Amino acid sequence: MKDLARFSRGASESAKTAAAPRNAAGSHSVPQVQLLTISEEDAGQRIDNFLLRICKGVPKSHIYRVLRSGEVRVNKGRIDQTYRLVDGDVVRVPPIRVAERQEIAVPGAEFRILLEDSHMLVIDKPAGVAVHGGSGVSYGVIEQLRAARPQAKFLELVHRLDRDTSGVLLIAKKRSALTNLHDQMRDGVTDKRYLTLVQGDWKNARQHIKLPLFKYSTPDGERRVRVQADGQASHTVFSLLQRFGEFALLEAELKTGRTHQIRVHLSSSGFPIVGDDKYGDFALNKALQKADGKRIALKRMFLHAWQISFTHPDSGETVTLKAALPAECENFLRSLQDVGSDPVWSGQSAGD
Repeated sequence: MKDLARFSRGASESAKTAAAPRNAAGSHSVPQVQLLTISEEDAGQRIDNFLLRICKGVPKSHIYRVLRSGEVRVNKGRIDQTYRLVDGDVVRVPPIRVAERQEIAVPGAEFRILLEDSHMLVIDKPAGVAVHGGSGVSYGVIEQLRAARPQAKFLELVHRLDRDTSGVLLIAKKRSALTNLHDQMRDGVTDKRYLTLVQGDWKNARQHIKLPLFKYSTPDGERRVRVQADGQASHTVFSLLQRFGEFALLEAELKTGRTHQIRVHLSSSGFPIVGDDKYGDFALNKALQKADGKRIALKRMFLHAWQISFTHPDSGETVTLKAALPAECENFLRSLQDVGSDPVWSGQSAGD
């Protein structure tokens, strides 16, 4: 399909010493005071985040209690939870016991690499894989990468993608790179583009959607987002790439990076993303999961992080990376084009 060709081509060692040893019963404990020397990779992070990372399984309330009590010290002095670690700091970690829990073996896995050097790793995340464990998910991309690369001193997510969103995912291999890339995202230097297919008669070639987003949890603890006046300011720019009858292929350019931003901005504007099981059209999704003789079935959310541009944290050069549209999405568009489409898309990104 000619129009789709562009997208088709297109913990530090010191922290590890603080890991609690296992006893025969499988519980974890730090039986005595430990003194940890902070390396360059751990420098710059807050002491509370450092402790939460190295003391796996310890409740946050307990971490903050030992911080408030002065049991945690840096260079023999008392500090509060906002203290940022410096290379060479000596941190006193008091004896901490962790409740017994069932350990889950994380299978190591590698993913398609778009870029890798000593500062960062950029992969093409498949749909259906969480970026990290939690909220009912035992492990995700970051845990699998750590398991596959036990020699890696530092691997941290720079940003997140929803479990059902595929595409470009940045991972830092140095804390300095993580901090630099976070600053770029906060300051709007990073340019992130997504491809999405929506249902509805999309009219405008380019459209700005600015709707405040409010995060909340359902009674069963599931994280959700809705448009609400007192929510966080959010801004997405959508560009029409091609119409496919009742569907439209859009490029979404993030100006802010809120949870579920693209999904809620589109759904609230009357254009649900095809296959979105949280904010989409559930009857439509169910129908599209079965082939109808003209088009093939689609069994995933059609949202793909296809391009990102940023300043390399070490060289200072501008880097643009692209992840080809996944085969299941491209093939679905091919079947829609066979049915009939309005060819308004030149095959170029709206930003080109």
